[in-house]
Amino acid sequence: MQINVNNHKPNDIIKFMRQSTNLTQDEFAKAIGKSKAWQQSNELGRSNYYFKDLLKIAKTFNFDIIIKRKD
Repeated sequence: MQINVNNHKPNDIIKFMRQSTNLTQDEFAKAIGKSKAWQQSNELGRSNYYFKDLLKIAKTFNFDIIIKRKD
């Protein structure tokens, strides 16, 4: 699955990533060293994760992050 981040909010992206792993919020959060509350808060858009969190998710679940410049 590819996600164009320009078309989605940060909370949608982290939710899509979790759902693609077929894990619960608790299981997903624990796998990256976070709490279920952290995951819930991010999925609901109440808080924003850092790029370092996105990198940890990518490494843990073998996601590719591709950064492309618009021309």
